[in-house]
Amino acid sequence: MLDQLFTVPEAAELLSTSVRFVRRLIAERRIEFVKVGRHVRIRESALIAFVVAGTVAPMTTFDATRRAA
Repeated sequence: MLDQLFTVPEAAELLSTSVRFVRRLIAERRIEFVKVGRHVRIRESALIAFVVAGTVAPMTTFDATRRAA
């Protein structure tokens, strides 16, 4: 099954960011994208991978007490 392809504005809306931010991710090769002729499309799985890679685990009580010592 193929992933859905999103335009840059659609990807920005899904990430709740600006179009400029998504274009910067593409320019810096920080997110996987597909060239369709002159157009750029971003796979749904690439957006999910980007979000997962940037996810930070919450601190536990142990982490909080250990850092305070």
